[in-house]
Amino acid sequence: MNPSLLAIVAVVLGGAATALQAPTNAKLMGAVGSPVNAALVSFAVGTAGLAVLALFLQAKPDMAAARALPWYAWVGGLYGAIFVVAAAWGVPRLGVATTITLMVAGQLLLSILLDHFGVMGIPKQPLNLGRMAGVALVVAGVVMVRRF
Repeated sequence: MNPSLLAIVAVVLGGAATALQAPTNAKLMGAVGSPVNAALVSFAVGTAGLAVLALFLQAKPDMAAARALPWYAWVGGLYGAIFVVAAAWGVPRLGVATTITLMVAGQLLLSILLDHFGVMGIPKQPLNLGRMAGVALVVAGVVMVRRF
């Protein structure tokens, strides 16, 4: 299988999992009393699942390389926690489709800036009319999902 095609399939499946995660955590929030508690339970279950997968795959971290990482390489989990709390809180108020489209719009707006400036060492991809139009279409999609 083409590596690019495999990556596309994996990312689409990851996006689908995100759509499932939002209402799942919203339901959990109702039982555990807050979006923060729901995120805590969600991350605990996710951590356990990842631990089992790492054991199964015999994935061993390179601790020397890990110690050499810049500080920002360690805070990715915090971004995920913000995402899960926001989704759990947003779904009952906005619905799944509006919550997810708003999240995608936020992701795209920041991602084109990260690409443009090459933040955190990623290859620079200059902002251009096509990229801005793509983001504008997503923002228009947010408006349409919210209003119609």
